[in-house]
Amino acid sequence: MRTQVAIIGAGPSGLLLGQLLQRQGIDNIIVERKSGEYVLSRIRAGVLEQGMVDLLREAGVEERMDAEGLPHDGFSLAFDNRRVRVDLAELTGGKKVMVYGQTEVTRDLMAAREASGGQTIYEADNVQPHALDSDRPYLTFEKDGETVRLDCDYIAGCDGYHGVSRQSIPAERIKTYEKVYPFGWLGLLSDTPPVSDELIYARHERGFALCSMRSETRSRYYVQVPLDEKVENWSDARFWEELKRRLPEDIAAKLVTGPSLEKSIAPLRSFVVEPMQYGRLFLVGDAAHIVPPTGAKGLNLAASDVNTLYRLMVKVYQEGRTDLIPHYSQTCLKRIWKAERFSWWMTSILHTFSDHADFDSRMQQAELDYVTSSEAGLTTLAENYVGLPYESLES
Repeated sequence: MRTQVAIIGAGPSGLLLGQLLQRQGIDNIIVERKSGEYVLSRIRAGVLEQGMVDLLREAGVEERMDAEGLPHDGFSLAFDNRRVRVDLAELTGGKKVMVYGQTEVTRDLMAAREASGGQTIYEADNVQPHALDSDRPYLTFEKDGETVRLDCDYIAGCDGYHGVSRQSIPAERIKTYEKVYPFGWLGLLSDTPPVSDELIYARHERGFALCSMRSETRSRYYVQVPLDEKVENWSDARFWEELKRRLPEDIAAKLVTGPSLEKSIAPLRSFVVEPMQYGRLFLVGDAAHIVPPTGAKGLNLAASDVNTLYRLMVKVYQEGRTDLIPHYSQTCLKRIWKAERFSWWMTSILHTFSDHADFDSRMQQAELDYVTSSEAGLTTLAENYVGLPYESLES
């Protein structure tokens, strides 16, 4: 088998990259170790930055998102039993975010790939990249009991934190940066109307809480829990009771509860690998970086990586600009570290830390008071939340 760009991973980043390349006539094949049904079963993020919304439109997969997604002009910070709204559109010159689940993004991209005739190989075992530092890289994998070789010009590693792509880079050629937080998020999905028509991020002495949504009839809620907590310790009743304690009284009084569709605990950590490329292999999304979910940046950062690699491949194949290849990592990392900073900051001011002294708690309070009472502070918060501009390969 032969293609121009081999993509490892059929999550949203791999599918989005494949769709964008396909529309520019750049041949690509996606190889995924799981089934398509498994990929769609993963419950993930649901807040899309303005830049990702624009990129999905460029990929031609906006129809259902525009029909069913929920554009949000703002969100709220809740603390001290009160709520302060952050007006995103007013503070950023009209930019906003879109609430549209990652599962739905993936479903739309799968449908578009099938319609375009693009090839995706699911349930491929033992995927391995080879000859990455040569001009003839290739993949091998096992499918239906046979070993398959896929020759290519470039490889995009879109296979997540636990995937083979990053592990294929010699350890001495990369450096990792990591911060692990001493808590996680217990999330509950329910077919209940959201308590608010915009997201609410709440700081409380009992811990952080988030009121989010997937649609006008499906809600997603989170509460901060210790890192060693177990899901089975949390009945639906206990979750709803704890969530109400952490919200302002007027919000808690409006909360509609119901049976959970899914409950899970996600650990929080920050992680970055540098550089994000090795020879003809480019790391994309979670393969290269993880952010705490507090700033809603994980999926959106993957989209910005896709944007950079897509435009790089267009330059390579349509203009012969191979001189830009070494720019991929540094271009992505400029934006990644800014998003890491924002996610770290949001996490730091909104969560309860068991080792915090009284002084640290007062600093959290002062930070929230300042940001929410200053137009400059609110503007900084808003422009980061809607997403900073994508970096140019030639800047």
